Amino acid sequence: PAYNVELATDSAKGIIVGVAVTSAGTDAGQAAPMEEQVVKRTGQHPQSYLMDGGFATREDITALEQRSVTVYAPVRLPRNRPEQERYQARYEDGPEVVRWRQRMSTEEAKAVYRQRASMAEWANAQVRLHGVSQFNVRGLAKVTSVMLLVVVAHNLLRWGALMS
Repeated sequence: PAYNVELATDSAKGIIVGVAVTSAGTDAGQAAPMEEQVVKRTGQHPQSYLMDGGFATREDITALEQRSVTVYAPVRLPRNRPEQERYQARYEDGPEVVRWRQRMSTEEAKAVYRQRASMAEWANAQVRLHGVSQFNVRGLAKVTSVMLLVVVAHNLLRWGALMS
């Protein structure tokens, strides 16, 4: 409960291309920094970013869309509102967030987003299979080191599977 681990995966091969560990209790606000990490590692912005609802904040969606990254994330239903208001623009939405809401109202975007489970959640499950469910070390630096070692092991196993 003291650490929040975020992973970014390549959609085609299941390779983990980004890892971050925070002590924040939520993923909110971590999407843009993770994308920056992916750019550092790969040398290019991803074409699309499939993220869970906890990751999606207006600020991150705006930043990512301004970098020409297409965001796919579920749109939360406003509290005490009918379902048909889910995709309607809100007063505080910028143009990037409005485009994201409109995109996510389409069946095509919902179909793209459904692919997230087979990519991101599969990588999370693989990390658990490598034995990561609790950390036996303390401190963000040490937990990050453990996660980086697990990611290296995961990626080596993926490389072996892809080469055979």
